[in-house]
Amino acid sequence: MIIFPAVDLKDGQCVRLMQGDMSQSTVYENDPAAVARRWQDLGAEWLHVVDLDGAFAREPRNKAVVAAILAAVTIPLQLGGGIRNLGTIREYVEMGVRRVILGTVALRQPELVEEACALYPGSIALGIDARHGLVAIEGWKETTGTDAISLVRRFSQAGVAAVIYTDIHRDGMQSGVNVDATRRFLKSSNLPVIASGGVASLEDIRALLPLVPHGLAGVITGRALYDGTLDLREALALVKDYLEKQKKPAHGQ
Repeated sequence: MIIFPAVDLKDGQCVRLMQGDMSQSTVYENDPAAVARRWQDLGAEWLHVVDLDGAFAREPRNKAVVAAILAAVTIPLQLGGGIRNLGTIREYVEMGVRRVILGTVALRQPELVEEACALYPGSIALGIDARHGLVAIEGWKETTGTDAISLVRRFSQAGVAAVIYTDIHRDGMQSGVNVDATRRFLKSSNLPVIASGGVASLEDIRALLPLVPHGLAGVITGRALYDGTLDLREALALVKDYLEKQKKPAHGQ
């Protein structure tokens, strides 16, 4: 299970929102590239970057900042927010983004996701953001009538590298992860799933570990890291210890 520190971009700054509400943003840093480098220095293996302005504008708004982050770190990053066409996907891949996250277009233009997966194998992730189990799009402003499970099943054979599953009500709230909802989502998907929303402490990371054998590939955490309620090194050590224990054969085998 990979721990993805979140670097959310708004007006060129590193921020965190509460339940995706742009009016409830906390600015943590004016230099997102320095933040990204800090997480790398602490041991992060991946970064999760979101262009929040782009998500609401329906087109990228922080490309220069993304480029600065890419120049500052050597670890891979996945990026979402305002990506609506193949041209933008191509540009980000050519910039060095390892994994491009498609959210709104997955519902509006599912054929675009399939085409992108064929053109950039291993580089396309599906972003499914759920409010009471229903998919929310357009920067979470619009809640649709499509349930998250039926949407992920639509792309089971498309070649998606991973699915980022976000519980909107818990995002940025540090109220604890929704383990039961994540477990149900895992059971419905044959794809690697990255959980997002609600991580508050090391106990939340510990609560998710039993889901790793069922397909949980990672967890995204933002506010807990920035507020200091979760220590990245401790979280990474906990996951490493768990995975090493899973590799060891049971006594007597």
